[in-house]
Amino acid sequence: MKTTKARDAVVAGAQGLALALMALVGSITAFVLAVVSIALIPIGVGVLTTPAVLHLVRAHANQRRLLAAQWSAVRIPVPYRPFPSDTRTGITGQVERCTLMLKDPATWRDMQWLLVDMTAGAIVAILPPALILEGIFGMLLLAGLWQPIVEADGTYWYSFIPVDGWGTAGLAALLGVVWTKVALYGNQFLVRTHFRLAGSVLAPNREVELEQRIGRLTETRHDALDTSAAELRRIERDLHDGAQARLVAMGMNLGTIEALIEKDPAQAKELISKARESSAEALTELRDLVRGIHPPVLAERGLGDAVRALALRLPVRTEVEVELPGRVEAPVESAAYFAVSEALTNAVKHSGADRLWADVTYADGSLRIAVTDNGKGGATIGTGSGLSGIERRLGTFDGVLAVSSPAGGPTMVTMEIPCVLS
Repeated sequence: MKTTKARDAVVAGAQGLALALMALVGSITAFVLAVVSIALIPIGVGVLTTPAVLHLVRAHANQRRLLAAQWSAVRIPVPYRPFPSDTRTGITGQVERCTLMLKDPATWRDMQWLLVDMTAGAIVAILPPALILEGIFGMLLLAGLWQPIVEADGTYWYSFIPVDGWGTAGLAALLGVVWTKVALYGNQFLVRTHFRLAGSVLAPNREVELEQRIGRLTETRHDALDTSAAELRRIERDLHDGAQARLVAMGMNLGTIEALIEKDPAQAKELISKARESSAEALTELRDLVRGIHPPVLAERGLGDAVRALALRLPVRTEVEVELPGRVEAPVESAAYFAVSEALTNAVKHSGADRLWADVTYADGSLRIAVTDNGKGGATIGTGSGLSGIERRLGTFDGVLAVSSPAGGPTMVTMEIPCVLS
């Protein structure tokens, strides 16, 4: 237990150091670039540079959202307004894009967050590694480190203790133990506080959130209807071109057999063999079709076993970890299964990975699924991509999709769907 707590504290310290560097380097740089670019709009230059700079700011904010979900299970909504599908290109398109981004309230929340992140956010983030280092340093003073320091500089102040001998070095070591204890029990809380501070600024207010949710649900409802219609057409086509054609052929063979059974028993026997093959192939196609609609293993054994069965059929080595204390509602379970299936299929086809990982967990009222590969990276959510299809599928249930895929990999696709377990 103590080993686990110490490991978690050290991991949180490393996370805090990374977040502090992102705040002090990334947020300051992004804020300065954004302010300069917006200030240059009146002379025309800023109109061309501002969209690119604000996209950089959004990417920086989205990276923090992703880390919040991965490191502390803190969900920060992505509230950006979508661009109209008919946005023009060239200079006119840049002006229109710049105007739309500046009118988006989320842009100004991003700017406020950059200010908070480079000040209060950086302070909170630096505390976890500082507590660990300060605690270790206090104990090292008692090990004799105080002597060269005091000889060089005279009395050395460790926090509020003036260290000038073994006695005060002992007091410093006791304080170091206190700092270490604080780090053990408080580092994860401090990292979570950093993300909650970011969420308090980045998240839209209730009115805006409801407006965006209504728009999102309207859009996903249309997507669901379109997807359902396309799925029905696919099923109809598969039945017409596959099983139905084989059953028709089998019926014709049976009619011929009936006419030949007495005249030419040998040929009738051959046709019976072909009819048997046709029936077996039709049955196989019907089973595949049913599996594509709703896999039997999903209905019988739940999401965890269905994902494990899916992983066994992949040509790439796939490890599956499932921690579900109950079963998910059937519609959510089906959507989650096909979302995982599509994510794994995309990874196999496009990532060049030789290993995949799928983690299925439930926490804080949400089903969370992470699909990771060790491939080349570079995956993005864009029009026509498989990830866009996953995002639409999750959106029907008010779910969210986050993608981390730097060039060179690895790629992590995180899906989260609010739901209850039975």
